[in-house]
Amino acid sequence: MTDLETLRSALREPPAEGFAEPDLGAIMTKGRRIRRRRRLATGAGGVAAAVVTVLVIVGAVALREPAQQPLPPAASAPAAPVPAPVSPSVTEAPSVSPLGDVIPLGLKGEGGRELVIYASEIDEPSMPDVRFGLQVAYRSGAGEYEALLSANEFKGSDRSFGFHAVDGGDLVQGTFVPVFGYFSGPAVRISSTVRGKPVEAKVIPWSEDPSVVIFWFDGAQVESPYVLTPLVAYDAKGQRLTK
Repeated sequence: MTDLETLRSALREPPAEGFAEPDLGAIMTKGRRIRRRRRLATGAGGVAAAVVTVLVIVGAVALREPAQQPLPPAASAPAAPVPAPVSPSVTEAPSVSPLGDVIPLGLKGEGGRELVIYASEIDEPSMPDVRFGLQVAYRSGAGEYEALLSANEFKGSDRSFGFHAVDGGDLVQGTFVPVFGYFSGPAVRISSTVRGKPVEAKVIPWSEDPSVVIFWFDGAQVESPYVLTPLVAYDAKGQRLTK
């Protein structure tokens, strides 16, 4: 027997184990289901992509085009009226009784009224070591005074060595109040410079305590306390009391 005949004989013999015929219907059904799932998955992805695209387009349009009709405002209590702005001004000092002698400034104010300066008592619990301050006022006669501007120490003691309550250089009720203050210590002369030019203050001892002197400057020479550089006090021997 040739090799070819042996091969042909082997092909004609039945197999050792039998194989069932393929179920073509089941195979086709399964194939249709697989294709359907793929289509659904592809379709869902397409729908999702379409939704994202629509949202992006709508968002872009919303950013470019604001709503034509604004939403109605929420109900609220009516707003309180806003007060008109108030221009800054100098607060007038309350009229108080003089403490010690009243000192004429040698000046006339509005209506020809005389300007004076005097010490006045202070009773403020938050400042236990401040017992007096200064007042510039109109004197209208018969012991009546209309205060224009007041000044006092606000930190520490009112009689600690040095300058205190330096103020003035303001226009109050149409009247210029000169720069004034007081010095606690044995001063008989007070001077300064304004833009390099020396100026001298008028000095009067306080009748209640001569160790305190009240002073003021000529308004034509000193228009503000901020132009004084610096204030200097001298004793009776001409020695400088301050640096």
